Amino acid sequence: MISEPLKTRLTKDRPMTSITLRIPVDVVESMKTIAPYKGFSGYQALLKSYISEGLRRDEAQFSYSKEAKLIAALKKLGVPDSVIEEAARDVA
Repeated sequence: MISEPLKTRLTKDRPMTSITLRIPVDVVESMKTIAPYKGFSGYQALLKSYISEGLRRDEAQFSYSKEAKLIAALKKLGVPDSVIEEAARDVA
């Protein structure tokens, strides 16, 4: 079963908004160079891809799964983030 947020994400006609980001010129130049190698028409599409990849990864990590609930409980008990991160790396 596909969740509602995922159904919305897969819709092509989603509402869009414009934002302004300040990015170093050398980073933009690097993205312009890399974009065609990754099959993108330009750096903006590549940037959107990077944002989407990171967002999907973080959503999976921080969703309200059993793992996320366990992490929240460990933090509440005072377990340092570094220990939790190390344990998560060991499990992955």
